[in-house]
Amino acid sequence: MNRGGAQTINDDTGRPVLSFVEGTRAGRPCADLATVLGPGAEEAVLRRLPGWVVAGDEDLGRRLLAAGARPLRHAHSYSRDLRAEPAPAWWAETGYGVVACDAVPPAEVFPAWRAAYASGHPDRRDTGDAEALNGELAPLLSGRSYGPLLPCGGLLLRHDRVVAGVMVGTLSGEPPYGGPWVMEVFRDPDPRYAGLGAVMLRRALALATMHGLPSLGLAVTDGNPARRVYERLGFRPTGSWLTVIVPGEAPDQAAPGSSHT
Repeated sequence: MNRGGAQTINDDTGRPVLSFVEGTRAGRPCADLATVLGPGAEEAVLRRLPGWVVAGDEDLGRRLLAAGARPLRHAHSYSRDLRAEPAPAWWAETGYGVVACDAVPPAEVFPAWRAAYASGHPDRRDTGDAEALNGELAPLLSGRSYGPLLPCGGLLLRHDRVVAGVMVGTLSGEPPYGGPWVMEVFRDPDPRYAGLGAVMLRRALALATMHGLPSLGLAVTDGNPARRVYERLGFRPTGSWLTVIVPGEAPDQAAPGSSHT
């Protein structure tokens, strides 16, 4: 998702009813981290953001679904407080070759990343390979999506091929709902590589602790069994979120009536 500025939507009286971070997702303008500020948010979204992706407040998402929105994702956010629960330093040792996320061309990361979301996976991407590579993975790796990736992430190599990885960026806002954030954790589904996603996530937690980061957050789609892994690694649930597509056609520019804050 490409990031823009923080914005608010006002109702007809000028009262702020929704805050969000503007960006793009799935080829549409997106109101991410959508937070209800007052009554009338649903009506304002339907009127001001037709065709947009809205991601955030679960209750707002359910009201928008009832009004005809299409569901994209139901996710749960987690965070590990690295000041209260620092990760042990030995977690940084993987026993495998690990390189920085920008050390490998996106096209060479793509096969394992794409295979990790096979048919039946709750996060399966239905876009074509070219769109997934050029519209999602490459912008994430280059820092165009969420800004520069943090060095606590990395890519794990076996036989000079990427088979697992963790990409850590920064979300707007303060922990536990913002700050350092796991954007991707993946591994090649071949049984030979079972457990390597958790190995890389442990490494990320250890390095984040060493680098003085306050926390590490992530989101997991409802129904994804990886939630058990995250809980074993000390991530604690912080909330649930819905991502929906608002009915209507999306304009080519920001919604009228929105304002920067």
